[in-house]
Amino acid sequence: MTGTFINVAAILIGGTIGLIFGSRIPERFKNTVIAGMGLFTAAMGLQMFLKSGNQLIVLGAIIIGAMLGEWIGIEDWLQALGQTLEKRFSSDTETGAGSKFVRGFMVSSLLFCIGPMAILGSIQDGLTGDYKLLAVKSTLDGFASIAFASTLGIGVMFSSLIILVYQGGISLLANQLNAIVTDPMMAEMTATGGVILMGVAFNNLLELKKIRVGNFLPALAVAPLIVWVLSLFGN
Repeated sequence: MTGTFINVAAILIGGTIGLIFGSRIPERFKNTVIAGMGLFTAAMGLQMFLKSGNQLIVLGAIIIGAMLGEWIGIEDWLQALGQTLEKRFSSDTETGAGSKFVRGFMVSSLLFCIGPMAILGSIQDGLTGDYKLLAVKSTLDGFASIAFASTLGIGVMFSSLIILVYQGGISLLANQLNAIVTDPMMAEMTATGGVILMGVAFNNLLELKKIRVGNFLPALAVAPLIVWVLSLFGN
């Protein structure tokens, strides 16, 4: 859990810096930084996807995961949570699913949770207490939160709650996960996460197309499950 606490602290510190000094940064600079983060996120997602050993597994995971996500209503739940926090802590005049607070909360929550470092780092931290990988992730998230908070506001800082639950939960369940998740499962999970990361880039950062990215999150669990099922038939 040490690495998770470091990650939460990095986001809070970075978000605070972004809020304090954000008004001094010209709007065009902030927009360009967000666009740069979007391009980097898309490139990182593509790199993750290319690690797949079977792209059809990723496709199946995305389709099944999207259907599960729509059925559960993950995107709506995230928006509702963001709106609840907004009413409690934000003074912005713009409200609703499209508000700056909710956008900042959802963008940072998705971006900071998805990726191999979040999963592998949490497992490593839980199993051995080695949080070096999460420390690297914390540094990246800290700088990202500065850019996000300066543009999207205080909603970015509340993503630390999702990080605490998500990464902390994985760390606590690391022993069980280590016994279940094989290398091929992790490879397809990582590749699936890459596709979702590209969705985050296109929808939330570059704003190229409206995508309910949160509803794809179940695909991260579906991918290793498909690998497991296929391994049964392979034997």
